[in-house]
Amino acid sequence: MSCKEKLPYNALPDILYRIGDIADRSDTPCYLVGGYVRDVLMRKTSQDIDIMIIGEPVPFAKTIKQELKGRNFVVFERFRTVRLELETHDSGTILLEIVGARKESYNADSRKPITEIGSLEDDLSRRDFSINAMAVPLNQENRNCLIDLFDGYGDLRKKILKTPLEPEKTFSDDPLRMMRAARFSSQLDFQLDRKTMTAMSSMAERIRIVSKERVSVEFLKIIASPKPSVGLMILYKTGILHEIFPELTAMAGVEQVDGLGHKDTLLHTFQVVDKLSENSDNPWLRIAALLHDIAKPLTKRFSKSSGWTFHGHEVVGTKLARKIFNSMRWPLEPLPYVQKMIRLHHRPIPLSKGEITDSAVRRLMYEAGEDLDDLMKLCRADVTSKNPGKVKRIMNNFNIVERKITEVAEKDLLAKWRPPIDGCDIMKALGLSEGRIVGIIKKKMEAAVIEGEIPYNREAALDYIKKTYREMQNSQQAAISKK
Repeated sequence: MSCKEKLPYNALPDILYRIGDIADRSDTPCYLVGGYVRDVLMRKTSQDIDIMIIGEPVPFAKTIKQELKGRNFVVFERFRTVRLELETHDSGTILLEIVGARKESYNADSRKPITEIGSLEDDLSRRDFSINAMAVPLNQENRNCLIDLFDGYGDLRKKILKTPLEPEKTFSDDPLRMMRAARFSSQLDFQLDRKTMTAMSSMAERIRIVSKERVSVEFLKIIASPKPSVGLMILYKTGILHEIFPELTAMAGVEQVDGLGHKDTLLHTFQVVDKLSENSDNPWLRIAALLHDIAKPLTKRFSKSSGWTFHGHEVVGTKLARKIFNSMRWPLEPLPYVQKMIRLHHRPIPLSKGEITDSAVRRLMYEAGEDLDDLMKLCRADVTSKNPGKVKRIMNNFNIVERKITEVAEKDLLAKWRPPIDGCDIMKALGLSEGRIVGIIKKKMEAAVIEGEIPYNREAALDYIKKTYREMQNSQQAAISKK
């Protein structure tokens, strides 16, 4: 194999050269491969390192474990792969994956490969993209040379994603690679070449053979990328988004009635996700941005007097979010947070107009709780108007709302609002057991504090619930007497 480029000696951590020395002693061809090579060329750091050898990986990995004091040794016999961790002086803990060179074949209805022992070329050609199909020998003879059979280094410099083989072959073997194409485009800001994009469009339905769990992992990586709309737009243009997330593609397009059209909700949503991503790495806040208008297609109405309306899309959206979380196999723990963001994303807007009352601010603070800052980030990202004057006016109004929130928080100590007493306090003070009456009294007390009818302290709240309970009892007695 010819040496296209040569890496500087200090480009790799010293422990990799020690592995190369171990390989020389056993006369084992040993190569650094995959994403780690790409990251080295891009001057990015990574702790996940793939090493490919010509030979049996398990005995070789055992020698590495013994000589370099590896830990968490795991063997994947079907894929001729070993995983272990190594502690290094210069790079901290690294996760090492050692695999034997292999070639793969696939059944049409499965992405699980049938593997057999292969050559270096076999192994590199089965990779997803040319930028991930480069190798660097660790053996002393050709150490630090770049083996690049598919011009991955050229594609890296041109910021292009191409498959090593014909894209139809690469994507047919493993359709998840189409999701990875969108993900790498988003993460690295690379363009897909025309043949790759065309193949993805013609093979979009093949993504159906991939498990939802694997699709979900790649989708969330796109959402976590610096500019998620890059990957999302690729999925949309190729038709893959419709296969994996039809609720999103239902938002696309503009409908016209009597010359009046609404904005393209899908494009607006992509813009919101990007704007939010500039200010938050929280993946579930980004998901909330993705889903904040998800129910607009279901609530869309047109009337000659009002034009286009989407009444109740926040409420319907919270219900649809649960269905989507289940469908996408996302963890349910963040669901209440995402639903809260969807439900409240329009709530601060009326506060930004006209006079803001303390009670209105308290109610927003109470409902948003400790997620108020995230809600305001979402609201700001939701402003995608192309009119600079309008954007400036809305943002100034949000500034006023946030100043008012600070004033009320300082005045009422409600920055993270909690009622001054809880249900247990109510049951103890009134001699009640758990039940509907306790809930009613608690809600009345909370509303009284929020509206400023009683001060925010324990004594006032206890006096209020006792008075409220007496009034409820008197009202009940009066009703019985009338009978």
